[in-house]
Amino acid sequence: MKKESRLLHAGRHPERFDGAVNPPVYRASTILHPSVAEMEASGHKPFEGVRYGRFGTPTTFAFEEAMAELEGGGRAIATSSGLAAITGALTAFLKAGDHLLVSDTVYFPTRKFCDRVLAGFGVAVEYFDPLIGAGIKDLIRPETKVVFLESPGSLTFEIQDVPAIAEAAHAAGAVVLMDNTWGVLSFQPFEHGIDVSIQACTKYVVGHADAMLGAITVREDLWHHVKSSVATVGHSPGSEELYLGLRGLRTLSLRLARHAETAMALATWLEERDEVARVLYPPLPSDPGHALWKRDFSGACGLFGVVLKPAEKAAVDRMLDGYRHFKLGYSWGGFESLVIPTTGSIQRTASAWTPEGPSLRFHAGLDAAEDLLDDLKDGFQRLRGG
Repeated sequence: MKKESRLLHAGRHPERFDGAVNPPVYRASTILHPSVAEMEASGHKPFEGVRYGRFGTPTTFAFEEAMAELEGGGRAIATSSGLAAITGALTAFLKAGDHLLVSDTVYFPTRKFCDRVLAGFGVAVEYFDPLIGAGIKDLIRPETKVVFLESPGSLTFEIQDVPAIAEAAHAAGAVVLMDNTWGVLSFQPFEHGIDVSIQACTKYVVGHADAMLGAITVREDLWHHVKSSVATVGHSPGSEELYLGLRGLRTLSLRLARHAETAMALATWLEERDEVARVLYPPLPSDPGHALWKRDFSGACGLFGVVLKPAEKAAVDRMLDGYRHFKLGYSWGGFESLVIPTTGSIQRTASAWTPEGPSLRFHAGLDAAEDLLDDLKDGFQRLRGG
């Protein structure tokens, strides 16, 4: 069965819910037990069945089953946000004295957590060039426990050689974690050596910019360890958010196809503009990471970056402020088209980032591509002072 079809059925069990097509929303915290003996017995297997709302309800389990199907992993663990999934996964494998290797292009809140929290707790955090590939073996120490990837990288969109990095990490006994939010449907992490895949389901899975949700998908043998750690720190999602995640999964393949088609049309057009130095989008044949993207990914999404030729900040602000369809807002993956300036917010400590001019990040929503192109044309006129 094709993945698009599997997503329509994953996590659905109408026979359990009087034939209802979608799993119902379970709003539950306290779960009652018929006897002291059964209550005590449930404590020996706290993550089996419904024991306490924070550990999961039938709505939680339906979403987790569907996410494991999406990612091609053993089991999944739902969290309250993408950042909760990242922090929950990292803390499951790290303790004081351990060494953590992190791609230099990660999502800024990931970097902030590593530098402020993990480092504060005695974890040695080291960043590496995202293009290092198999060369990462030279950075691995005896105390290296985790290698954390994000491909493409946040804001600058470098594609990493995931299989090569994973092979080197596994040879040294390290676990490989990856933020797979960009490749939500198009990258199969467990086929490329990933042990733990993380998604900010707030983005494409929910798809409508109205819920915070995350997921950690793991190999079967890692599930209990990660679930225990995540439950200990209380990273549990709400019932409504889980339902919205399930609903979003059913239309994910259709929406992603539209996002990717529009993004490619915009990226191709932007490449030809005199105001643009380069477009950061791996599906473009001109992108430095295109060969790796073509090898490892089956598709794309609507998120990409643009580096402009040198321009004054006031002119760039004028361009952005006047957009009609591209709205100024953080996050991405919803139906809406978005843009943010990224100049000055790209942090590097292990690899160089030397843009020719101001940088931007665009998300191509579900607007008609023609309307978005008109918006971009008008914006460039404002940039030039027209």
